[in-house]
Amino acid sequence: MTNSDPTAESFPDPAKDPGRTGTMTGGDTMGPRIIYEIRDLTHSYGKGPQTLDIDYLRICEGSVTGIVGPNGSGKSTLLRILAFLEPYTGGSLSFESADTSGNVVDIRKNVTYLLQNSYLLKRSVFENIAYGLRLRNETEGLHERVHDSLERVGLSPKKFAQRPWYRLSGGEVQRVALAARLALHPKVLILDEPTANVDESSALLVKDAAVSAWKEWGTTVIVATHDLAWLTEVSTDIISLYRGRIVGHGTENLVHGPWIRENGSVVRKLSDGQKIHALASGREEHSAVVINPSNISLLPTLSEPIRGMNMLRGTVTSMTLERATGSALISVQTGDIVLKSRMLVEKMKEDKISPASEVILTFSPENVRWI
Repeated sequence: MTNSDPTAESFPDPAKDPGRTGTMTGGDTMGPRIIYEIRDLTHSYGKGPQTLDIDYLRICEGSVTGIVGPNGSGKSTLLRILAFLEPYTGGSLSFESADTSGNVVDIRKNVTYLLQNSYLLKRSVFENIAYGLRLRNETEGLHERVHDSLERVGLSPKKFAQRPWYRLSGGEVQRVALAARLALHPKVLILDEPTANVDESSALLVKDAAVSAWKEWGTTVIVATHDLAWLTEVSTDIISLYRGRIVGHGTENLVHGPWIRENGSVVRKLSDGQKIHALASGREEHSAVVINPSNISLLPTLSEPIRGMNMLRGTVTSMTLERATGSALISVQTGDIVLKSRMLVEKMKEDKISPASEVILTFSPENVRWI
């Protein structure tokens, strides 16, 4: 049995083009307001290959959008373009329906961007956070805004406000850098691997602070991260990038080659001898495929093989409630890869599937999509 895809009705495409996808959140009958809209956007550096080639993407106001993909897939480039820090080569990008091909100085004030490795000015914590507010002449209630931002990232204003930049740990530097952005009460907060190089406690505080801005101020949050468990819990949409293209929405399974032909079929051999069967495309070899988690079913046991279906043995490694769908996203280790299945919580409980459970993954070769 194949799970139905609860996201299908959640993210309709206004262009009515099945090859294009967009991100939307819940809202009134008129639909949520679109803050970003991309059409046929391309980007390349010099004469090199294209780093981005995005047919269509829309991000709605007040949403939390995750961007995932392997290194080199174009995540950071896309974030810099959305932050108006880097011009794109072709296509169009609108912000609140305004064209952004010209002067974006005023538009840029609505967006703030946090790097993976942040740097502070050589001054006190207070002055680092107050710097952006002073530049904008937003000094009314300055102390309150600075102190509020510090508290949001878990730093006591009494202890940290007057501390110099050089007396901070790496995790504290990242939290102060985020506090400086939160003090601006941004319309859009863009985060590029914000917890990659910080300790666990700092990572949790950074994530909580970003979510608090979304919940309290309606800030649109766009984040690239490898922390899929967190994205699954908080995101209204997750965009999967591969080689600069959007290959799916949600936590798509991405499986790299090599793929080989065997007895008229195309297979990917796993480290334990199991095989994933796909339909021939004529260009498989070292290509990658995506498999929607909603197309992978989990069975607690399998009495007999199902003809024409992939059937893989695996062990459940993690389970997360997926905010966007209300279903459980279950990660299963099978051979040398991890595959995710989307499953109704009631069905999961009925089948007594839990972490460390031995399960059978089943999916049709037709649901293995070449990219």
